[in-house]
Amino acid sequence: MKKLLVVLLSLGLIVAFSTTASAVDVTFSGQYYLGGMYEDNPMLTPKNEAGYSSFAHAFFYQRVRFQPVFKIAEGLTFTTRFDTLEKQWGNTNMQGGGATDYTNSRRNQPLYNGVGNSQGQKIQESIEFERAYVTFDTAIGQFQVGYQNVDAWGTDWGDYNNSAPSIKYATKLGSLTLALIYEKFYENDTAGTPAAAAITAAGHPAVPGGAVATTYNNNIDADNDTYALAAIYNAKGLEAGLLYKYYVYNKARSVSGYKTERNLISPYLKATFGPVYIEGEAQYWFGKDKAYETVMATPDVDLQAYGAYLKAKVTVGPAYFGALLAYQSGNDFSDAKKTTLNPGGHGSSFVHSLILLYEPTSTWSNSGSTAANLYGSSNYILYNAFVGFNPTPKLNVEVKLNSATVDKKALTATTEAISANLGMEFDLTATYKIYDNLSYMVGAGYLQTGDYFKGTNANNKIADNYILLNQLTLNF
Repeated sequence: MKKLLVVLLSLGLIVAFSTTASAVDVTFSGQYYLGGMYEDNPMLTPKNEAGYSSFAHAFFYQRVRFQPVFKIAEGLTFTTRFDTLEKQWGNTNMQGGGATDYTNSRRNQPLYNGVGNSQGQKIQESIEFERAYVTFDTAIGQFQVGYQNVDAWGTDWGDYNNSAPSIKYATKLGSLTLALIYEKFYENDTAGTPAAAAITAAGHPAVPGGAVATTYNNNIDADNDTYALAAIYNAKGLEAGLLYKYYVYNKARSVSGYKTERNLISPYLKATFGPVYIEGEAQYWFGKDKAYETVMATPDVDLQAYGAYLKAKVTVGPAYFGALLAYQSGNDFSDAKKTTLNPGGHGSSFVHSLILLYEPTSTWSNSGSTAANLYGSSNYILYNAFVGFNPTPKLNVEVKLNSATVDKKALTATTEAISANLGMEFDLTATYKIYDNLSYMVGAGYLQTGDYFKGTNANNKIADNYILLNQLTLNF
């Protein structure tokens, strides 16, 4: 009997190893970058008598990203993406000071120095999965289902390229592509029962002149969802799109008694006319920023906000030059029943400088760079001019000049900054391709700090800032 089992096991192994493997093709793409940064005065504070800033810092940072795509059959693929060793060199967390970038995968920040939800976890030491979605073609169009790229539309302006669960459907009608999109940003049904919220309601019908205690629980919808309809037209040298997106954010209903219903209309254009390239995008936001569901002393807050972006680039042989303008409306707090603050924000994918409104500088700085931290903000007007030159096919040198102000100086309903000026920045970068897939960049930026950072007091002291960068980037 034992001999028979051995024979059967041997035959089974022979069959297993000789059987043709499943026809699944796997392609890998990804990126590794290693950067070094020195930032002289990230807090924009005056230096001491010896001329040094107590906040200056220098460090290395890196990220490894993999994106495998599994081709299961013709028209059927499964895509994943994960990051590993995304951190400063020698730091247990990705950033210093206990902070870490958890927005991209929308996970909670772990425990650090006794605060958080997991004991002594080291960040990015292992693998962080961010995306996993299936793409399949059908007779009526293409579907993408799963955790995938969201918060990206049209140009890079205002884009974040976050990951979130989503269902996307797209179909082509000649040169026109139509898409329907659903995104789930927050699920409350299984999040536990929130504590009761005591809400003061002066003049409430049931308790005139008094207060009413209202308990919100999971019996009401408190999820955050978005729904979108998009159209994109492609022709030779031309791409144009129009997006309508409806935001239904009900998370605050369970604790604050209001919901948010935003509408976004956003057209964009990309066009090439010989040596001239032009791209632009606009945003119009409207709806309810806060819609209370009971008779409240606090009124509903309407939303009406704007944004616009325009860039032109001219290429002349190995050189190019151009300029851009970007605008996001702010709020002057003059009307408690209305906000004009653009909820979209500047975006982390919009790259135009090394300090001012620049996400990577904010992400990797130990204490955060005061000027760079504005990258997610609205309420600004940005002007940028740039000139680039490619002396060889492998070398690029670029100079940029940025100038920015806030749209509205108001900080609250009763206070405002003494100035709208955010500052002026000069940047110089040089990038050399060691191989087609391997490049090395060195750069320097100098920010002449604007008086907006003095806040409400003209006597506050501020100082300029400069940054030195170098980065090795491998794409595969």
